[in-house]
Amino acid sequence: MHTQYHISTDPALIDLDLVHRFLSQESYWARQIPISVVKRAIEHSLCFGVYANKAQVGFARVVTDYATFAYLADVFIIPEHRGQGLSKELVKTIHAHPSLQGLRRWMLMTLDAHRLYESYGWERVPDALADRVMQRHDPDVYTRQAGE
Repeated sequence: MHTQYHISTDPALIDLDLVHRFLSQESYWARQIPISVVKRAIEHSLCFGVYANKAQVGFARVVTDYATFAYLADVFIIPEHRGQGLSKELVKTIHAHPSLQGLRRWMLMTLDAHRLYESYGWERVPDALADRVMQRHDPDVYTRQAGE
């Protein structure tokens, strides 16, 4: 990672408007997410910001109990700063965080970044476990909230 970049978990540094804009307009997983939901998610997660000097250029958050389980979510680097190894450095930093050591299971969902995560030891859920994994999924929740 270039020296002009740094990663921080300091919540005071997070640019809520940038994170909301990316998630609501550019991500495939959180289109139209209300800023109030993004704010609440950030407040209740361990967040990692990637910064170029003082400007935020990337983000990830971990939803965890800090003992047994973590869910990695909302990982992104803004387009102008991609191709410089920032996502790799972000994943390495998350894995090394002292509060996230000794967890039994990590989970994430991705449509297009399998190779990135696989290079850090992540595996696709085997078919044998697919029968165990369950979800409650409401893909239109943000659209409905936007109309209210």
